[in-house]
Amino acid sequence: MSKIAILGAGLGGMSAAYDLARAGHQVTIFEAADHVGGLASGFKEPHWDWSVEKFYHHWFASDSHMLGLIDELGWREKVLFPRPYTVMYYKGQFRPFDSILKAILFPGLGWGINKVRFGLVGLFLRLSNNWQALEKHTVDAWMRKWAGDHVYELMWQPLMLGKFGERYAQQVNMAWMWARLKARTTRLGTYQGGFQAFADDLAAHLRSLGVQIHLSTPVEHIHSDPAGSISLHVNGGMQSFDQCLVTTSPHLLARLAPSLPAEYLEGLLNLKSMGAVVMVMALKQQLSEQGYYWYNLPKAAGFPFLALVEHTNYLSPEHFGGDHIVYCGDYLDPDHEYFHLSEAELLQRFLPALARINHNFKPDWVRKTWLFRTAYAQPVPLLNHSHNIPAIQTPLPGLYFASMSQVYPWDRGTNYAVEIGRRAARLMMENK
Repeated sequence: MSKIAILGAGLGGMSAAYDLARAGHQVTIFEAADHVGGLASGFKEPHWDWSVEKFYHHWFASDSHMLGLIDELGWREKVLFPRPYTVMYYKGQFRPFDSILKAILFPGLGWGINKVRFGLVGLFLRLSNNWQALEKHTVDAWMRKWAGDHVYELMWQPLMLGKFGERYAQQVNMAWMWARLKARTTRLGTYQGGFQAFADDLAAHLRSLGVQIHLSTPVEHIHSDPAGSISLHVNGGMQSFDQCLVTTSPHLLARLAPSLPAEYLEGLLNLKSMGAVVMVMALKQQLSEQGYYWYNLPKAAGFPFLALVEHTNYLSPEHFGGDHIVYCGDYLDPDHEYFHLSEAELLQRFLPALARINHNFKPDWVRKTWLFRTAYAQPVPLLNHSHNIPAIQTPLPGLYFASMSQVYPWDRGTNYAVEIGRRAARLMMENK
């Protein structure tokens, strides 16, 4: 039996703990926050039955790693797949865009060669498995060549600019887009009670397996002993473990373990990522009169955020005491002004956009707001990014690393957090 530490009680860290504990190891999780769940965590008002995610989340029907874990735990009856409706902005109107048929009927493509090229490119990417060839090209260059300038600028460029900004939109490699189209479905799932309920249920199960979870307990330093053990500086003292799995951001690992070899440290620090800013609003009445769930909003049309998501057009307002829950979210450089504006200042930036969704909207519809920001939300995969992925097994004996920056070519998400967490656990057990 090994004594193992895990840094981070997100779904990746807890999934690793699940496998390690079932294999008979003594597992301790250290979490800096006062709750489990990581970026998938939520919050709850006293009159709500369900929690609301701080950063909007859902599962896809194809999320086999997450749904497989839930099946193992015997909780599949708690997974729900309501029918959401997604729309895209085009010439001042919002057009449905949540199925192959709706995409084909999207008016911006017309009925000629553009629609054919859009369909053929989508079909090719869904059927192809050769992402290694695609990572040699940027999304911008590949899409312009094969889909054409008009199709790319209408359908994909707004997404690239929204997700990666002017700084990286033309540099992201095509394997990222391949993975997005390959793996995602129009069916979107959630967990009864919200994602926080799932994280809490998983944490409770881990505790029943003997896993210790220390909340509000940040690790200050990681040291590799000559004897091969790992020492953690926690709460002013040192604790020793046989192995340690870190599930934080690459930059935080570099700060916690500066004794990592220079080449590995440089690789961590060279990884790029976007931050996220999300304002959650509780409204007194429904915003989208058509019942739309997800609005894709182009920055070029003057919207101050990438997406507006009316959560209660996906799940009933009854779960939230009659409140209508709306997300206004964006991926941004961590030095963007949105990371520094106050909640009140940001609200004033966002409110006019809500009136573009519903012309009857008035600011007094807003009952309450919550603002969440993180500097590490979306990895940025540049050309030939597979050569830049840090190894899960670091050069320091006993120290392992599993983060959303390593799930490439797949995009970040809870499904791949589970996959890489469990993959790291297998590697740790193989090396004991």
